[in-house]
Amino acid sequence: MTGSAGGSGLAQSLRRLADSAVAVAQTRLALLGTELEQEKQRLYDAVAVLALGLLLIGVALVLSVGFVVMLFQEGYRLAALGVLTLAFGAAGLWLLRQARARLQAGEGGPFALSLAELRRDRRGLGDGEPPADPR
Repeated sequence: MTGSAGGSGLAQSLRRLADSAVAVAQTRLALLGTELEQEKQRLYDAVAVLALGLLLIGVALVLSVGFVVMLFQEGYRLAALGVLTLAFGAAGLWLLRQARARLQAGEGGPFALSLAELRRDRRGLGDGEPPADPR
């Protein structure tokens, strides 16, 4: 009888452990889903604002270049157009590099909170600190 009572206690303990593991996994997946949704919303907002801003800047640039070129005398209009083209091209390349740098993931990557929680869980289970990410 003692063996069967101990077996029942062990089975119940294993069920509670499995239930706890599933609850932790469910919480972590919910956190991951929330972070993914926030990242998606941030990117959508950035792209929408970027598209509208690029459209308005494009129209303004065309109008301003036309205005500046018309200010020059007939013989200097082609040179003025060339200089303005080079200046806007260089500024555009610089802005594209800046945009790329800003879109790179922040500290810890896109799922930093989820990864930190998983590291805390592993430390709590007694495995110690997991090996460093090879990236």
